[in-house]
Amino acid sequence: MIAVNNLCFSREDGGHSHTILDQLNLTVPVAEQVALLGDSGSGKTTLLHLLAGLLRADSGSIMVNNHELTRCDEHQLSLYRRKIGLVFQHYQLLECLTVRQNILFQHRLNAPAQSADDFAHLVGTLGLEDKLSALPHQLSGGEQQRVGIARALLHNPQLVLADEPTGNLDLKRSHQVVKLLTTLCRERNINLIMVTHSHQLAEYFDNVKTLKDGNLE
Repeated sequence: MIAVNNLCFSREDGGHSHTILDQLNLTVPVAEQVALLGDSGSGKTTLLHLLAGLLRADSGSIMVNNHELTRCDEHQLSLYRRKIGLVFQHYQLLECLTVRQNILFQHRLNAPAQSADDFAHLVGTLGLEDKLSALPHQLSGGEQQRVGIARALLHNPQLVLADEPTGNLDLKRSHQVVKLLTTLCRERNINLIMVTHSHQLAEYFDNVKTLKDGNLE
């Protein structure tokens, strides 16, 4: 479960403080999926980074599955980030590693003993069986993003945060990727929060929130 209360965040710009989030509140029940809509610069990615422990709030609280992020030190936040799943717009695959190695990378940081059945099921569902020995530059954009999804899900996180994961894909592949991501998270009872500009893609989600003027509508 995610509980965000009275969250405030601002940035310094030319000596002036610019408010990004202003007394924002958000509650996400266990396993619910949320799409975050909003104009560019509205604070969607900032909120995602706060939930990932990559930024620190000015004030307010962020509770994620019994982790109070605003009270964690850097070491605790580093351990927390290993337990969640992150899916990025630009894939963030390690170019020197094969698809198999990229998928296993975060999982091995958390739990060296892997489930061969779970790995095979995930890879099969994402259609990556014949790509496991390939390097990232040998894959299409859609294939690279499917590798990113597999990497994010293999260690069975309770929360996956996805930041514009279809931003580099065409409409057909965008629908394929979001359908796979939401389906897999539902199967595994994983909370999913995804930033998107697309109202069409938001239709795959249980709940849709819009960020405007530093708060949620």
